[in-house]
Amino acid sequence: MTEIFGIPSQAFYGQLFIGLINGSFYALLSLGLAIIFGLLNVINFAHGAQYMMGAFCAWLALKFLDLNYWAALVVVPVLVAFTGMFIEWFFLRKIKKLDPVYGLLLTFGLALLIEGAFRQGFGVSGLPYAIPEALQGRRNLGFMFLPNYRLWVICVSVVVCLVTWLVIEKTKLGSYLRAATENPSLVQAFGVRVPRMMTLTYGVGVLLAAFAGVMAAPIYQVSSSMGTNTIIVVFAVVVIGGMGSIGGAIFSGYALGLAEGMTKVFYPQASTTVIFLIMALVLMVKPSGLFGKKS
Repeated sequence: MTEIFGIPSQAFYGQLFIGLINGSFYALLSLGLAIIFGLLNVINFAHGAQYMMGAFCAWLALKFLDLNYWAALVVVPVLVAFTGMFIEWFFLRKIKKLDPVYGLLLTFGLALLIEGAFRQGFGVSGLPYAIPEALQGRRNLGFMFLPNYRLWVICVSVVVCLVTWLVIEKTKLGSYLRAATENPSLVQAFGVRVPRMMTLTYGVGVLLAAFAGVMAAPIYQVSSSMGTNTIIVVFAVVVIGGMGSIGGAIFSGYALGLAEGMTKVFYPQASTTVIFLIMALVLMVKPSGLFGKKS
């Protein structure tokens, strides 16, 4: 068996791809957080709960409505996005002019309520969600076997992140969104309904979280704590990339997933803390993050 840096090649490449898979979810979730913070100036602590809602709603739809994975991948994120839009319209809009810490506290409280409701209703044990038949099996890459579903997750994550970045950074709609954060009165003077745009923006951020949750359901067991276990790492990813930076969130998500995977190969004891160590080092050198702008 060949070795890489003294590590069996299969173990090395296996952890490399596991890191890339985790990075795919980190990128999707941090992208949603970056959109919400960058365009609404809201630190959405409910993001992990909305990710969990996506996975749970897919499981519930399959169990009670016989809605398969492909339909859930379209329907569930939209439904969860509508709940997010209601949160923005009914709660966040009312505290928009207050200090951003009130938005953090509000979304933190909502996260506790959502997770508590699912924990009360379904317990804490993980629930299985089957991989769709079309994506079962694996392919031989020569140096390792890669499950088809995990390859699907990586490819879809890259496409979704790239399309989202292009829409926000390169289109007229994206320019309106960015302008509305700087001077909403001027944008509204051009006939753009800024409050509605902000609601839709929050909905898009939540949609990305729910979409990631549906894709995560066949890989990780569906449980009420899956959002809590992920959101702290995702916040660290966003801080490293730069709060509100769309490109920074995407780059940091994939890069830190790979860093976490490689740490499991060379020094497993540090795999749960390496992202936070990187965050501390980045903040010491550049407090605004790798791609963030100075406030």
